[in-house]
Amino acid sequence: MALFTLFHVVLSLVGIFSGFVVVVGMIGNRPLPGWTCVFLLTTAATSVTGFLFPVHHFMPSHGVGIFSLLVLAVAIPARYTFRLSGGWRRTYALTSVIALYFNVFVLVVQAFLKIPALHALAPNGNEPPFAIAQGVVLVVFIGLGVAASRRFKGPAAGV
Repeated sequence: MALFTLFHVVLSLVGIFSGFVVVVGMIGNRPLPGWTCVFLLTTAATSVTGFLFPVHHFMPSHGVGIFSLLVLAVAIPARYTFRLSGGWRRTYALTSVIALYFNVFVLVVQAFLKIPALHALAPNGNEPPFAIAQGVVLVVFIGLGVAASRRFKGPAAGV
């Protein structure tokens, strides 16, 4: 199980890193197709592998995984089937930022669970330090989503 957990964590971290590269690229109106593919694949794989852990009840992480996969089910065809035409460009930008947000949301949750100094600040996950951290993350991602959806014009048609 330790190897599978490591695999899941590495997928997640690669998805987060590549996601930030993609979002910064969108804000700079650079499509970055290679990074986009890595981001979308690793983010989807992170959500899918999250369901393979041996648990016996529905957990909040499962809900995040479901929402992430639903968002990716829009982002991927917006990019690759509809090729960012018309409203699909903005749809892709927003859903990509939302998918990245879900990964970072879980990263913050895991940080408060696994890092002793953070866990001491919010042992139950409902204390003010945890809420503040998640609130800051949400505000940052709202800003990233607005910027990406406004500034990303996408590649030329036919990509």
